[in-house]
Amino acid sequence: MNIVLLEPEIPQNAGNIARTCAVTNSVLHMIKPLGFSTDEKHVRRAGLDYWQYLDIRYYDNFEDFLAKNQNIRLWLASTKAQHVYSDVEYQPDDYIMFGKESRGIPEEILMAYQEGTIRIPMLGEVRSLNLSNAVAIVAYEVLRQQGFLGMLKEGELHEHKWADCK
Repeated sequence: MNIVLLEPEIPQNAGNIARTCAVTNSVLHMIKPLGFSTDEKHVRRAGLDYWQYLDIRYYDNFEDFLAKNQNIRLWLASTKAQHVYSDVEYQPDDYIMFGKESRGIPEEILMAYQEGTIRIPMLGEVRSLNLSNAVAIVAYEVLRQQGFLGMLKEGELHEHKWADCK
């Protein structure tokens, strides 16, 4: 899976999303301009010690991203979208793009990809979810549809064994 951030602004969100990408084996694509430096301590701290597991790619702008990623299936997550994210049948190599925290994905881009727009349902009185939460929700729907292929589905206790339960 490929997670695309279009002009992200908040370093803590980017760090949380980087961590989600690392634990889901997703490629993180970051389209500039970024509202922070990727070596900021807030980004690094939010990603904890997962940075070595992360495949991260940078692009100068949306056109650069498209030029370097041709013939892709692109989904655009937006509060303005027409389709519910869980109604889509995702493929393992799909790209899911999220816009900047303050404005989302520009309407011109949404209109160009109308059939690929997806939204997370929420109450109308509330503006939107936190960006890192939205990424996690959609990413795990993609993984669920793929049967969580290659992922651990059972956890182990640190000091005990599940078999010891009575």
